[in-house]
Amino acid sequence: MKRQLTGYAFISPWLVGFAVFALAPFLISIYLSFTRYNIVTEPVWIGLGNYRNLFLHDPLFWRALVVTLKYAAVAVPLGVVTGVGLALLLNLELRGIAVYRTLFFLPSIVPVVATSVVFLWILNPQIGLVNGLLKALGVIGPNWLGSPDWAFPSLVLMSLWSVGGSVIIYLAGLKDIPLSLYEAAMIDGAGPYHRMRHITLPLLTPVIFFNLVMGVIGAFQYFTQAYVIMNGTEGPNDSTLFYALYLFNRAWRYLDMGYASAMAWILFVVIIGITLFIFRSHRRWVHYGD
Repeated sequence: MKRQLTGYAFISPWLVGFAVFALAPFLISIYLSFTRYNIVTEPVWIGLGNYRNLFLHDPLFWRALVVTLKYAAVAVPLGVVTGVGLALLLNLELRGIAVYRTLFFLPSIVPVVATSVVFLWILNPQIGLVNGLLKALGVIGPNWLGSPDWAFPSLVLMSLWSVGGSVIIYLAGLKDIPLSLYEAAMIDGAGPYHRMRHITLPLLTPVIFFNLVMGVIGAFQYFTQAYVIMNGTEGPNDSTLFYALYLFNRAWRYLDMGYASAMAWILFVVIIGITLFIFRSHRRWVHYGD
């Protein structure tokens, strides 16, 4: 018993921090989602009023949900494909390959705000690097962040900047595949394509599954880049009105905490639902080596 108490004493700072800064706000937000609360005055109980307004009378809610779903459907698979492709290249035994691995990983540790500010310059239509290179090739570049047609794709492509973190995980998964499998396949006459299709990718699916789940959760919480680049606005024609950005504006720009809490719980349910769907489907395509 004394050893158990000693153990709890050592982890008590974490337990207190979790209870105060995570569990308590989590539970309080449930209550606030059923109230009208603006921080200044006491919460007023309105029942399902916030949820009713969200689903029936708020077109921006549906717009934000569609934009976020669209982002998750495009950016997450693109990130998986890019991450796996880079990991396969960085898994080659070449001279100086450690340098390339470091270079591809470094962008993922740069603060998101700093990265966003850099991309504000890179994608600037007048003095930006991208349009400068296109101009040198005789092509007039678009207004990347100010056009309804290009603002959303720009943020999707920008998400690839930090793909280095997942590349390291894919690379670790590749290193875990037994070399004996490749040797046996080569003896049987299997070429590089068939080795990748029948050995590498199937045995890498557990790692892909992990990054897919984490990517989906992260995509639905996409906020910082859109907030910094669009200066807290919804972007041209609401093209970058992400769910978390709209939730933030309702909470801190309009001080509508009850409404924002209801939005947060809807987001929670959506993320849980999609995550459970991925877990249900993973038995069909994830292969664990024996």
